[in-house]
Amino acid sequence: MFDEANAALDGLQQIQAMVSSNRKAPMIEKLGLDLVEVERGHAVFEGTPDRSVYNPLGGVHGGYAATLLDSACGIAVHSQLGPRRGHSTLELKISYLRGLTEASGVVRAVGRVTAMGRRVAFAEASLHDAAGRLCATATSTLLVFDIES
Repeated sequence: MFDEANAALDGLQQIQAMVSSNRKAPMIEKLGLDLVEVERGHAVFEGTPDRSVYNPLGGVHGGYAATLLDSACGIAVHSQLGPRRGHSTLELKISYLRGLTEASGVVRAVGRVTAMGRRVAFAEASLHDAAGRLCATATSTLLVFDIES
């Protein structure tokens, strides 16, 4: 997300610039996910799982849900950062409540910041399937740092 061209932008402005130029992080692009909402302290990602993200047991791999939840938490935190600030996930705890399949339809991960400090941030996210059923939840601890040029 960070490059010298957007060094003066705060985190929310960086995300908005990325969305308006149709740029995505490579992992998000590879999994076919979309950032569909972002405001300060809040982010929503959506995706439609298919067989390409299945595990050997015939369901969606847990890493797919983890990526949605981690992304929602991370972008929610990034949206509150000032210019030349970054973040990295220190810890992600996920509770899987319902398995996903290609029949799950569009799944939606909603992330929000629960506490924001100068060096550490805390966020949480929930993942629902197309029928509105809760499939997974996450809490995240994120390191917040200065970006050197």
